Amino acid sequence: MAQQLLMPKATAVWLVDNTALSFDQIAQFCKLHPLEVKAIADGESAQGIKGLDPISTGQLSRDEIARAEGNPNHKLKLSEPKVRVPESKRKGPRYTPVSKRQDRPNAILWLVRNHPELKDAQISRLVGTTKSTIEQIRERTHWNSTNLTAMDPVTLGLCTQIDLDLEVERASKGRPLPTAAELGATLESSQETEKLGFSYEREEEKEMDADAVFAKLKSLKSDRKDDEDDDY
Repeated sequence: MAQQLLMPKATAVWLVDNTALSFDQIAQFCKLHPLEVKAIADGESAQGIKGLDPISTGQLSRDEIARAEGNPNHKLKLSEPKVRVPESKRKGPRYTPVSKRQDRPNAILWLVRNHPELKDAQISRLVGTTKSTIEQIRERTHWNSTNLTAMDPVTLGLCTQIDLDLEVERASKGRPLPTAAELGATLESSQETEKLGFSYEREEEKEMDADAVFAKLKSLKSDRKDDEDDDY
């Protein structure tokens, strides 16, 4: 993998403030446009960015800077790293620590139940298993099927949430939208609801008759008085 400059714009800020390099040299080294470097020098750009010293990070030597300051046509080159990290080229399923391998069937069961759109190859990448094991768990023919408990592989530490979301997003691309039957829709069409014949009849308000109300009150009082007389 080609070596890349760390924080190019912050490095450009430091080079503008601490060296006599030309705008073109800084732009070429930091992968910026010369006008952008000029804007940094004029204070029109990168005002809130703190300069990053490429010498302290080991990406540029003082001799290289001095050589470029003496020759405007010299192009700055990144310093060779002191430690070479080999590029990882992982093929096949993800490696799973021995202490967590017993949790893989539970994670596979969780993925099969909660994300049926995932392919066997995707599940294999997430938890580091084989397609035959996935098929056995999906068809309930695994030797330990009766004791399996669906568990989130992220919680178990078999994969990260970012990896899981990425695989789910990949599996969802090109997938047809769910139909109304799959969603369990209960709404009826407008043609059917128009035939239901709902009627909202408003009851006419009856006018209150004051004389009838008072007459009824008098009759109630007289009845109560007669009851009291009977008690005596």
